[in-house]
Amino acid sequence: MIEINGESMFNIEEELKKLPGKPGVYIMRDKNNNIIYVGKAISLKNRVRSYFRKTNKTQRILNMVSLIDHFEYIVVDNEAEALILECNLIKENRPKFNVLLKDDKTYPYIKIDIKSDYPGVYITRKLINDGSKYFGPYANPGAAKEMLDFIKQKYKIRQCKNFKYTDRPCLNYHIKRCLAPCMGYVTKEAYRKQIEEIIDFLDGKKEKVIKEIEKQMKEASDKLDFEQAAYLRDKKIAIERVGERQKVSNISENNIDVVGMAKSELEVCIEIFFVRGSKMIGREHYFFNELKDMEDSEILGGFIKQYYMDKEDIPNKIMLREELEDKNVIEKWLSGKVKGKKVELISPKKGEKLRFVEMAENNSKVTLENKEKDKSSILLELKEVLELDKLPRKIETFDISNISGEYTVAGMCVMQDGFIKKNLSRRFKVKTVIGQDDVAAMEEIVTRRLKHSIENPDGGFGKLPDVIFADGGINQIKAIQKAIKKYNLQIPVYGMVKNDKHQTRALISPDRKELEISEQLMNTITNFQDAVHNTAISYHRKIRDNTMNKSELDDIKGIGQVKKQLLLKKFGSVSKIKNATIEELLQVKGITRKIAEKIKE
Repeated sequence: MIEINGESMFNIEEELKKLPGKPGVYIMRDKNNNIIYVGKAISLKNRVRSYFRKTNKTQRILNMVSLIDHFEYIVVDNEAEALILECNLIKENRPKFNVLLKDDKTYPYIKIDIKSDYPGVYITRKLINDGSKYFGPYANPGAAKEMLDFIKQKYKIRQCKNFKYTDRPCLNYHIKRCLAPCMGYVTKEAYRKQIEEIIDFLDGKKEKVIKEIEKQMKEASDKLDFEQAAYLRDKKIAIERVGERQKVSNISENNIDVVGMAKSELEVCIEIFFVRGSKMIGREHYFFNELKDMEDSEILGGFIKQYYMDKEDIPNKIMLREELEDKNVIEKWLSGKVKGKKVELISPKKGEKLRFVEMAENNSKVTLENKEKDKSSILLELKEVLELDKLPRKIETFDISNISGEYTVAGMCVMQDGFIKKNLSRRFKVKTVIGQDDVAAMEEIVTRRLKHSIENPDGGFGKLPDVIFADGGINQIKAIQKAIKKYNLQIPVYGMVKNDKHQTRALISPDRKELEISEQLMNTITNFQDAVHNTAISYHRKIRDNTMNKSELDDIKGIGQVKKQLLLKKFGSVSKIKNATIEELLQVKGITRKIAEKIKE
C-alpha cells in the first residue's frame, strides 16, 4: 500500500504533526517545487522531524533545511520497499543534497552464447537475459580485449559473428585458428569441450583447466602426435602466465567488490576493485563534490545503493570499511536482484580482508591527491599567468546565444577551485537588447549577475568572482568591463577565443595579448568554454522550440494539446485550418460544432 501526502498550502509545523510512524520515503522540496533531497526512514515521523529540531547538525544539513519550503512522503509496507523507492527517486530527480553517482559509463564483458550449437566468444557492453554467459566487468576495456585475443590465439573457436554453414572455410581455418564448424569439420561435442574449458578459465578455475590440458598432452604424446602435444604445452604455459598476471596477492575470496574511500576539503573519491575468481580484473573510481560534512557511512551507503541499482553482475560479497546503518536491508535487496545468491556487506576488522580494504582506500587517496595536485597546479599557473595577487578560486564565464537577433539568451558557468560546478551554472533571457547585438547583451547579463551578489551576498549566485572569462574576444571583454565599472569593482577580465574550426585557440588579455599557457591549462579552458557554450545554446533551443510550438490555436478555449495535434495532422498548417469550412472541421475527432465556430471566429 502506498499513500502520498502533499498540500498546496503548506505549514511545516502542522505537517510535522501529521507524519506517521511508518516506513517510507520523504521528499524535500524548495520554494520552486524542485526536489532537493530524498531519503528513506523506518519511521517517517522520527526521521523527518529530526531535520527541524534544534540539535547539532552539519553545515550541509543546515543549508538543506534552510531551503526546504515543503515536503512530501510516501508510506510503504517495509524498509526494503522504501530503499528501492528511494533509489528510483534519486536516480530520476538527482536532488542536489543527495550523493549522486554521475558516471554513466558501461563496462565491457566477455560473452559466450552457450545456447548456440557452436558458441562464439565476444566483447559486449550490454547484459541481456538471453541465456548467455557473461564474464566481467572489465574496468579497463584493453584488459577485456587482451583476454579475448588470448582466447582466440589459444583456442580454435569460430571468430565469425553470425554463424552459418558455407561451401569453404575461412582463412582462420587455414592458419589453425578455427576448427571450421561451418564445414562440419568438428563435432558439436568436441567444439563444446573447448568452450567448457574457456568458461572454466574465465571463471578462475585455472588449476582445473591446466589439469585437463596435461591430460590431453599425455594422450597426444601416447599417440605420437607431437605437434598437438606441443600446441597443448604452449597453451598451458600461456594460461599459467595469464593467471599469474591477474592474481591478487593473498586474496582467497572468489567473487567480491572492494570499496575504499578518501575525503578532502573539496571532494570525495570512492575506489572500487573488482575481484572475480580470486583475480582482480579491474578497478574504477568516482568523484563527488561538497560531501565533506556527510558521515562516511552515509556517503558509502548512498554510493552502494546507486551503483548496484542497475548492475547485473553483483558479487557475493561487498567489502568496505564502514558498517552501514541499513546493512540488512541493502543485503536483502541485492540478494533479491540475483536469484540463488546471497549478497553480503562485510566490514572486516583484521586479516587479509582488512588489508584489501586498506589497499582500496590507499588507492582512492592517491587518486584524489593526484587530481587535486592537478587542480592546484592549474590555479597556481592561472595566478602567475594572469598576474593576480591571490589564487583565482572562483572564475565565471558568460556566453550569448541567438539566431539573427531572436530568442536571445545567455549562459553562465562557474569554475570553483579548478572544478566546473554544474550546479552553479545559470541561464538568462536578455531583456533590454533588441536585435543582433551580442556585446550589449553581454553587458546587460553581467550587470544583472553582479547586482545579484551585491544586493544579496548570501543568495544563489554566492560571492563575486575573482576573475571573469569572456566567451569571445576584445569586444566581449570591453562589454564585461563596462558592467564591472558600474559598481566600481576590480574584477580582472580575459577572453577565450576560438579558431576557424570553432576550437579554443587562446586566452587573451584586455590589451589583445595572447597568454602562453600549458597544455593542461588549455584543456581546462577548453572544457570551461564548451560548458558555457552548451549551457547557452541548450537554453536557446528550449526557448525557441517552446515559442515555435505555440500557435493561434492555443488561444482558443476548448482546444488542448490533443485537439491541436489532430487539427494540424488533418489540415497540415494553421492557415489551412483558417480556410476550412465548419463541416470540414467537424470531421476531426473531438471537434464539436461549438468549437468549430470558435475556430472560425
